[in-house]
Amino acid sequence: MVAVLTALGTMAAIALVGWLLARWGALGPHAERVLARAVFVIAAPSLLAVTIAGADLGLLLSRTALVVAVSTLAVVAIAVVVLRVVWRRPAGEATIGTLASSYVNAGNLGIPIAVYLLGDAVAVVPTLLLQLLVLAPVAFTILDAQAERGRTPARDAGPGDVDAEKPPVADAADVAVGRGRAGVGRLRRVVGRTLRNPIIIGALTGVALALLPWDVPAVVLEPFRLIGAAAAPLALLTFGMSLVGLGRGRGERSRPRELALVVTLRSLVHPALAALLGRALGLDGGELLAVVTMTALPTAQNVLVYAIQYGRGRALARDAGLATTLLAVPVMLAVAALLA
Repeated sequence: MVAVLTALGTMAAIALVGWLLARWGALGPHAERVLARAVFVIAAPSLLAVTIAGADLGLLLSRTALVVAVSTLAVVAIAVVVLRVVWRRPAGEATIGTLASSYVNAGNLGIPIAVYLLGDAVAVVPTLLLQLLVLAPVAFTILDAQAERGRTPARDAGPGDVDAEKPPVADAADVAVGRGRAGVGRLRRVVGRTLRNPIIIGALTGVALALLPWDVPAVVLEPFRLIGAAAAPLALLTFGMSLVGLGRGRGERSRPRELALVVTLRSLVHPALAALLGRALGLDGGELLAVVTMTALPTAQNVLVYAIQYGRGRALARDAGLATTLLAVPVMLAVAALLA
């Protein structure tokens, strides 16, 4: 119990510092975006590379990993159906909403809780790997595609533009070939942008290092470990900065029903699904407590960093991070009381 309160209290204190810095304008008007960019480009990739490099990838074949994967993908499916199909939200906003529902704070909160509450940091590895190797690449592919589409200028036809008013007749086969080439070119650009994404590069680098038959010398990893240590506090400072002005009615607000959906999925549905599935697969004691605790973590602050980076769903990511972090205390205390 003390470990949960200590970890959450530490996060709240750092976020408060970010709020004060923004409130006083101590770092200038563009500090929030600059810090978010620093986390996205260098700090988070370094942290991911070092963390995954030291992980046992065999954990991906365990029952615990299966519970994490199935429960998380179920939450993803629910979020996608409601946000994209039922409510018809744009793809970028729906992607951020889905991440806010399923992408947990496994780094700067999950690791200390796994160590102090569960006694072993390895409990967070299946969640980290699923998020970094599955959820993040898929989300970045969609967000990069939306960014690419937004940068493609539409051609407006003028009143005297004969070609625009009366397009030339083309053979059906030529049209099909042209569309196919355009589709291949678009896919190639999206894949290229995705593989150049710093978060993906960091995750893939960590996997490559973990697969090596020898240990990477500490002197090689230490610079990345030091830079990666800045990811968590910088992300929390960014979160605190994003809260300035909310109390005075300024700034973008999230849609209440979307926020309610995200918070319900993140704080209630996901832990309940993990508990039911874990019981069905025979998990009990410490194993069941570990997997349910990891799924009860609040929305990762990295989701806000991604939302700012891509200009999609910023308000929802911010509000979901705040609401689920506040709910994490009673939820985790309930999980510990029921399963410890």
